[in-house]
Amino acid sequence: MAECRLGDGTIVGDYTSPYVIAEVNSSHGGSMDVAKQMIDAAVSAGCDCVKFQSWTAESLYSDSYYRENPIAKRFVKKFSLGTEELRDLAGYCVKKGIGFSSTPYSEAEVDFLAEIGVPFIKIASMELNNPDFLKYIAKKGIPLVLSTGMGEMEEIRSAVKTIQDVGNHNLILLHCVSIYPAKEETICLNNILGLREQFADCPIGFSDHTEGDEVAIGAVALGAAVIEKHLTLDKSKIGMDNQMAMEPMQLKELVRKCHLMQKSLGTKDRTLLPEEYEQRKNMRRSIVSARPIAKGTVLSREDFVFKRPGTGLAPSEAEQLLGRSAIVDIEEDLLIKEEYLK
Repeated sequence: MAECRLGDGTIVGDYTSPYVIAEVNSSHGGSMDVAKQMIDAAVSAGCDCVKFQSWTAESLYSDSYYRENPIAKRFVKKFSLGTEELRDLAGYCVKKGIGFSSTPYSEAEVDFLAEIGVPFIKIASMELNNPDFLKYIAKKGIPLVLSTGMGEMEEIRSAVKTIQDVGNHNLILLHCVSIYPAKEETICLNNILGLREQFADCPIGFSDHTEGDEVAIGAVALGAAVIEKHLTLDKSKIGMDNQMAMEPMQLKELVRKCHLMQKSLGTKDRTLLPEEYEQRKNMRRSIVSARPIAKGTVLSREDFVFKRPGTGLAPSEAEQLLGRSAIVDIEEDLLIKEEYLK
């Protein structure tokens, strides 16, 4: 299965323990105190990384859009974090022992993330058809995580080729449905398998925009290398994607369940535990005398039935007993033993 080594040395791969990213987006409301509380919550939940968004009013929308939507510009400015604020948060993540990354929306923001040495750069789904920007990011040589929401397979294939053609092969793809929130019936988790078939050298993960934890756990069952889930401290507050984000205790449960699911997968090889071999004695059947069998009787199929415990001769050996004779009297309803037979 495909693997990717992140910039901090972490190995991320299909069917391994999922790398869980807490997506903060704008749920910090522009507050550094809240952002740090969210980092603390992600650490407590057991996440591997906290991901922010690197955008400004200028890098996100055109001026013509703001002229038509003046409230949007105030909103974007209020909820954006500057480079020095993100640098501070990156340092806080180091102190707390959790990874830090962000999604850039301009070349300057890419440069900043490269400068501070993030373990990976997250590329938003909206960039699938933006080859110049993909090339610019890929040339930094930093591992990349690319979401595939809104993308047709040919667009995804083209984006991957663009990235790999400049020599960056440390690429993780995330299956994603860019609806906020997304209904479970829209997700089509089997796309994880489809992406794995199409891009065998890329680990495949899942960016989850549903409201519960069931779909993310299902993605882990399909071997998802990465689970990305939105985090908020308070779902009742107004904000981008805040209503579909998870509060800290919900996220902690999701992380626990995802890791439990991954542990439960095991391997394709059929192996039995010592405890299961021991259970055979209690739960399997043995060959038992169906009636009193006198010494010298030649056994026929009517002479035995199969009952617990499984400490005697197995039912699969019944055919081998036919035609053998008893050398002792055998009472009814007893386990038949080899020493009773000639």
